[in-house]
Amino acid sequence: MVDVLLAELAAASRTVSSTSSRLAKVAALADMLRDAGAEEIPILVAYLSGELPQRQIGVGWASLRGLPPAAEADSLTVLGVDAALSQIKAVSGKGSAAERKRLVEELFAAATAGEQRFLVRLLSGELRQGALDGVMTDAVAKAAEVPAAEVRRAVMLSGSLAVTAQAALGGGSAALAQFGLRVGRPLKPMLASSEASIDEALVKAGAPAAVEWKLDGIRVQAHLQGGAVRLFTSRTPPRGRRPGPACPAAGPCRCRCSCSTCCTWTAPT
Repeated sequence: MVDVLLAELAAASRTVSSTSSRLAKVAALADMLRDAGAEEIPILVAYLSGELPQRQIGVGWASLRGLPPAAEADSLTVLGVDAALSQIKAVSGKGSAAERKRLVEELFAAATAGEQRFLVRLLSGELRQGALDGVMTDAVAKAAEVPAAEVRRAVMLSGSLAVTAQAALGGGSAALAQFGLRVGRPLKPMLASSEASIDEALVKAGAPAAVEWKLDGIRVQAHLQGGAVRLFTSRTPPRGRRPGPACPAAGPCRCRCSCSTCCTWTAPT
């Protein structure tokens, strides 16, 4: 199979951006995913969602000024761009800023004008094309020919739409069914739904029901395994391993809980 070109991805992005129809967006995204290889799928899902698999690579607006002239012919592949961005992220130490700028210029010199525009928007976080999680989830389901509910369940349990997409397109419903709750792997955050009134909310909750004050805080998942605790939030990597509480049960102790944390600060007197 021929590698997916960045030009094809940029064209799909323009198609998605140019329509307000959810069905048209889903169809365009599904076509892009359906023709991709297994290694390309997670990258495509990330890029089309306006994200980088590497999260942050140390490239800001300053690095995107004064770009080299665009290439005349398409040559960049999605896998090649991903490898180049990983190389940029890995740069560190003395002279890293200059080396990172050199690698960015090298990447953009190989990109056509359309590809350069796509890369600038992607790297600057400005790739707003309406391909939110819900639309992308439906696109994955359409491309893999599986029920959308199965994809949503797998996304919640895997914590990653990219990983779920790779499984769905590689193994269909059987592969999606393999995802389950696993300590050490964060769940995708699930937000509570709202109702029009307190009466309607109580009816939906069922009786008896109780209401309490809620203090907003940082949404955290705490995973306890083998006497160590790992904390996960929606936007940061896991926060190391901390000694966990003693487990009264015999043998290894494993659990997971979701909560909101709040901090208070008192000014010194």
